[in-house]
Amino acid sequence: MMKRENSNRTRIVGLRLTPLEYAELEKRFRASTCRKLSDHIRRHLFNKPIVTTYRNASFDDYIEETMALNSELNSIGNNINQIAKKMNSFKTISEFKTQVFWFEVDKKKLFEKIEEIKIHSQKFSEQWLQL
Repeated sequence: MMKRENSNRTRIVGLRLTPLEYAELEKRFRASTCRKLSDHIRRHLFNKPIVTTYRNASFDDYIEETMALNSELNSIGNNINQIAKKMNSFKTISEFKTQVFWFEVDKKKLFEKIEEIKIHSQKFSEQWLQL
């Protein structure tokens, strides 16, 4: 059985900080990948590497646009499902023809959005990979 890393940690060190100092410590801790504040402090004290996270603005923009496109695709998909449900309940040809028309309109929107997603993904890939 593997021994826990902190099993021999029996000594406690108390430290007082000003609110400003604590806020700075908290900010650095939140930016790191450490799960516990004590791990973060220990790494800093003993000059161990601290992995920090960062936000990539281009990726944030990509995610935002992708979420908007996803929302639009969900709306189009719902419309198509409603049309299919209605089409299965029709008794006359004219009702059926009307729904086929709206189905074609939504199908065109769907393919336009799919093309937009392809272009969007291609732009992001080129930017990310710096092609």
